[in-house]
Formats: sequence, structure tokens, C-alpha cells
Amino acid sequence: MEYTYHVFLLLGGIGLFLYGINFMSKSLYEALGDNLRDILEKLTTKPINAFLLGVGVTALIQSSGATMVMVSGFVAAQLMTLDRGLLVMIGAAIGTTVTAQIIAFDIAPLSPLIVFVGLLLFQFFKDRKVKRIGAVVLGFGLLFMGIYIMGEAIDRMSLGVLVKAFIDNFSNPLLAFLFGFAFTFIIQSSSASVGILQVMLASTAAADFNLASVVFIIIGMNVGAVSPVVISSLSGNRAGRRAAIAAVAAKLVMSVTFIVLMIVWPGVIDLIAGISGSVTRQIANFHLIFNVIGALISLPFVKLISNAIMRKLPDDPSESLYSRKLLYIGKGQEQTASVRIAQARQEIFRFADMVRDNYNHSIEAFFEGDVNKAEQVKEHERTINYINREIYTYLLNLHGQLLPENDYETLGRMFNILTDLERIGDHADNFADYTIIAVEHNATMSQTAREEITTMAYKTVEIVNDSIEAYKKHDFELMAKVQILEDVVDDLKDTLEDHHIERMHKQECDPRGGTLFVDMLSDFERVADHALNIAETLLGNDAPVKI
Repeated sequence: MEYTYHVFLLLGGIGLFLYGINFMSKSLYEALGDNLRDILEKLTTKPINAFLLGVGVTALIQSSGATMVMVSGFVAAQLMTLDRGLLVMIGAAIGTTVTAQIIAFDIAPLSPLIVFVGLLLFQFFKDRKVKRIGAVVLGFGLLFMGIYIMGEAIDRMSLGVLVKAFIDNFSNPLLAFLFGFAFTFIIQSSSASVGILQVMLASTAAADFNLASVVFIIIGMNVGAVSPVVISSLSGNRAGRRAAIAAVAAKLVMSVTFIVLMIVWPGVIDLIAGISGSVTRQIANFHLIFNVIGALISLPFVKLISNAIMRKLPDDPSESLYSRKLLYIGKGQEQTASVRIAQARQEIFRFADMVRDNYNHSIEAFFEGDVNKAEQVKEHERTINYINREIYTYLLNLHGQLLPENDYETLGRMFNILTDLERIGDHADNFADYTIIAVEHNATMSQTAREEITTMAYKTVEIVNDSIEAYKKHDFELMAKVQILEDVVDDLKDTLEDHHIERMHKQECDPRGGTLFVDMLSDFERVADHALNIAETLLGNDAPVKI
């Protein structure tokens, strides 16, 4: 019975450790998440910045998996190039080694006090920043409490000989690598897997511990760290899959080059062990040095890896502007909220381009009298309606999750923009119908009426284009131009209606053409109204930040 209790104690310690490391990582991410999206999007234009950001961001949030998934999402949404994304992911491998360095400090006995302090801050303070700090401290304390419980269970069960025998069974480098890879792939965190290895080996207190006996396990754990981005890519688009393949390729390049280094310089492992001291510090330092050397060796090959992947996995012709599927949004739930919002925004940008392109074609179809082009507009409108429903459903699901307050505001603006864009699409469909009616029923307009309706039409083409660009670029000057254009369209509609009435009195207008003229004026005015709504979403911001 006592042995069973110790087994449960060991399992509970492992569970508490895994929960603590995940809770700490999640809390750190939430504390920084509001800014991470903009940081990663805007500060990765230079290669060295991308690499250093990968190191820094992951050192802060302590999850290379979260960083890689976020970057993969940005690559999938075409907010970041593949080579820049790969640089960030290589940097993330170094940033995640901080956890192992922290675990190497013997502060587990202080874990109950750390948990207590974290709980006080998290539970009894209303200030949002204090609560977030408390959550980080609480996760940190739970992590070390798990370590403490694991160590106690291993000591009481006298597992030192068993652990040593287990490690000795992996004297074959390939088996050791595969074990480390599989273990990390399952728990999806190299920080956690390396941490568990540290605790297990430290608790055996084996005097004859040899770092060389576990190096291939640690290398396998580092390669297994790509599991979150691989799993995430399964539900993404081709660009997201490229990012996952690039992450795996980079890890393999790092592993092979370091293995070659160990063959050329066998004393490197003894050197690391000699400067490290304790078992946990030896593992932590090897974990760090492996990733630093691997990164430095891999950096010159980033462009080569990216280009090779692009050649082997080129753009899919089916992923065109009017393809009837979401191109930037994945179906899986692995992505962080920041990435999902960035992807939704990119999908709405694509949707806006679809609507704008189809609207322009509908105007061209009418003035060219091209029924085939009008039919194509109507076919594209069916795709627009489908994509609109898909994005709307995605946004609804996202809105039901726990998000930062400013992300809810962003989602609200997205819903509004989606509605206005869809309405502009409906009017394009109307103009396609007008084309078919004009051709099939020979509904003609006088030369003057045609010139007037042409002026009105291209005013709305301009306002639609400017409103979409204002939203995309967060351009307040363009928004102001749209506001002026909307007034011009309103005034022009009134003027042209008066002119039409005069022509009708003089019987200068064909009744069928006159009906089209009036209907089109009404449509044009509504298009301008929706365009104004899109541009004025910028006014929903307290400050000029990108939405």
C-alpha cells in the first residue's frame, strides 16, 4: 500500500510539474499577448531582429511551442515570410532553455511559499496587472512544487538503480533519440520533458552519472519540440505547412551538425560536464549549448531551407482569390487568440479584395454590355456569400472564447466590416442583373444619362477602393477622403435624379433605361454608405493602432 502511495505521489508530482509549467507559460503569454502580435509582425523585417525576437519572446513566455505556432500562423496568414518565420523559430529554441536553467537552481523547498505568494496576488487583488503577475508566480511555484514531490517520491521508492538501468537501456544513440523525440512529441513541450529528465536523474543521486549517456535523449527532445507546430499545421493552409516543415528541417539540421561536432570533437561533452557541476546543471547547459551552437550553424542555411521548401511545396493554384475555402484561417484549435485574430483579419482583407474586384467587374460588365462577364460576377457572388458565412462562423466561435478586452473590440469591428462588405457584394450582383436586363430587353439610356451614370459609377468605385485601403492601412487621411466622397455621391444622386425627371418630362429617355437609371442611382448611394461605414471603423479606436 505504501509503495502504491509513492507511485501516486510520483505521478501527482509529474502532473503538478506539467500543469505548473503550462500555467506559467500561459500566464506569461497572456501578460504579454496583447503586444506580442504587433511585435512579431512589425519587428521581424531584418533577419537579426527576427532571430533575436525568437530568443527574447520565448525566454519571456517560456514556450517555444507557443512561439512556433504563433509564427506558423503569421506565415500562413502571409504576415511574415517563411525565412523570417524560420529565423524566429530557431531563436525560440534558445529562448526555451531558460526553464532548464531555472530548474537547475535548488529552490524546490521554497515552492510552498512561492505558491502562497502567487495565490495571494492572483486571488485577492483586483488590479489586472497584479493578477497576471500573481498567475506567473503561482505557476512558477507549482512547477517547483511538482519537482519537490517527484524528488520525494523517487527517494522514498529508491528508484536510483531503476532510473540508471533505464538510461543504460538507451545506450543505442538512435533508440535514445527516438525515445526523447516520442516523449516530447506526446507532452508537446521540450521544457517539460527536459525538466522531468533533470528531476529524475538528480533524484537518483548517482555518483557515476555520465552526461554522455543522455545527450541523444536531449537531442531527441529538442526535435520533438516541433510537435505543436506540426499538429497545428495539419488544419492550416499550404503556407502554414511550409512553416511546420521548415521548423522540422531546422531542428534536424541543428541535430545533425551537433552530432557531427561530437564525432569530430569527442571531448565537447566532457567539457560541458566539467564546467557545469550538478547533474541538473549539466543537462541544462547541454540543452543550452546544443541550441546555441545548432542555431549559429543553421542560420546561414535559413534561406536555402526556405527556398528548397518553396520549390517542393509551391503555391497551390486552387488557393486563388476566389477559391471557395478559407486561405488564412485554420480549422484547428491549437492557435493562440492573437494568431487567430491576425488570421481572421487577413482573411477579411482577402474578402475585401474579392468584393472590390467583383464590384469593379460588375460596373465594367454593365458599360461594356458583357453578359458573360455579368454571369461571372454572379458566380463570384456565390463564392463571396460562402466565404462570408465561413468567416462569420469563425468570428462567432472566436467571440465565445476568453479574450483580452481590446480583442473583443477588434472582433466587433470585424463583424461590422464583414456585413458592409457583403452588402457591397450584393449590389455588385444587382449590377450584373441590370446588365443582363439591359442586353436582353434592349433597355437603353440617352447619351447624357449614360455619361451621368458613368460618373456616378466610378465615384463609387473610387470610394469602395479608398475605404478598403483606409481599413487595411489604418489610414485616417483616406478615411477623411471617403467621408468627403460619400457627401459628393449623396449630392450627385439628388442632382442626377432631378436631371432624370427633366428628361422624362421631355420624353428624352427610354422608360426601361430610365428605370435602370433610377435603380442604379439608389444602389450607388447605398454602396457609398457601406464604404463609409468600413472606413469609419477607424473611429472605433482610442488610438491609431492597426486593426
